[in-house]
Amino acid sequence: MSHWNEVTQDALDQYVRDLFVSEDDVLQSIQTESRSQGLPQIHIRPEEGLMIQFLLTAIGARHVVEIGTLGGYSSAWIARALPPDGHLITIENDPGRARSVDAFFERVGLGERIEVMNGLAPACLETIASRGPFDAIFMDAPKDDYPAYLEWSLDNIRSGGLIMAHNAFWGGAVVGAAWRDEHQLQGLLSFTRSVAYDKRLLGTIIPVGDGIVAAIRL
Repeated sequence: MSHWNEVTQDALDQYVRDLFVSEDDVLQSIQTESRSQGLPQIHIRPEEGLMIQFLLTAIGARHVVEIGTLGGYSSAWIARALPPDGHLITIENDPGRARSVDAFFERVGLGERIEVMNGLAPACLETIASRGPFDAIFMDAPKDDYPAYLEWSLDNIRSGGLIMAHNAFWGGAVVGAAWRDEHQLQGLLSFTRSVAYDKRLLGTIIPVGDGIVAAIRL
């Protein structure tokens, strides 16, 4: 009889972190500052950050859009995947949070590479569309908006570009293992189905952490 079921996902995640993930002072300080500000601890996990960095590096990404900044943890992982002339635009709805994160990036030397844009995501995306096409787009925001962000992404990403979204599994809610807000759940499910069936995309779910939807624009 296999002993596979005796191995927990947490143990496997820790195995990956121990081997491959190194959180330096900047990444650790982002987490510390986020906790001190009382932000919800819903940012990506270290192993997810490494996977995003890996994918961006693999496609040679230079210009990236992030929807949902929170404390800037994922922004730092993204920025470090970019070459010296790379640029990340990260969109944050909360003005106080946007100012705080922007100031933090300046202090730690990431300010020239990361542009924090404050405002509602749809309006911000409309504003920056003329600066595309972009190499990659990462979503980590309310799930009911994912389908609309996907449509924008398809119109504003280059051929061979990468579309990514956090919380593909949403704590198991996508297979009925956990309760979540029904409206957001339906948005997430609709988004993921679109990625799976849209002939313009080659997509999958990378089962690291809470799952990352990743798709290449064909």
